[in-house]
Amino acid sequence: MPASFCNTGDIQCCNSVQPATSQSAAMLLGLLGVDMCSITGLVGLTCSPISVIGIGGSSCTAQPVCCENNNFNGLIAIGCTPVDLNL
Repeated sequence: MPASFCNTGDIQCCNSVQPATSQSAAMLLGLLGVDMCSITGLVGLTCSPISVIGIGGSSCTAQPVCCENNNFNGLIAIGCTPVDLNL
């Protein structure tokens, strides 16, 4: 997906992107009290926001994603879809 299609907030740069059912994601979601049944898409772990404006100056050496729920201070982002910063 092109980065310009992300309309849920800042694009996140996550160190790891996994299915919500993965062991590490499920553990963090459980600790945060998040109901895993309601999660769709991927889960980003250890994320930080990157700006779409001026992408040439921004870099993400991990996985850039667009996520629906980034309300966990970068620890975890829920409902993520990979994005291509070059489009």
